[in-house]
Amino acid sequence: MRTVSASEAKQGLAGVIEAAKREPIIIRRQKHDVAVVMSVQEYERLVHLNVAEFQRFCDQVGISAAKGGLTEEKLAELLSSED
Repeated sequence: MRTVSASEAKQGLAGVIEAAKREPIIIRRQKHDVAVVMSVQEYERLVHLNVAEFQRFCDQVGISAAKGGLTEEKLAELLSSED
């Protein structure tokens, strides 16, 4: 992954955009990474990956809860008793 300074990114934005088609580009300001420029395809891949991972997590929680005896009725009862 390539890193450029904020001033380099500002002066050469077109080049940064072109490079981001091939790989994410980190923008650094005062020795700190502050931004990443990436292709739309890479962004969409990451978003989809995160959504899929969250769904797998939720599925695992549901399986564990069911094994522990939690039903939709018990859950509704628990949630209504918190008021």
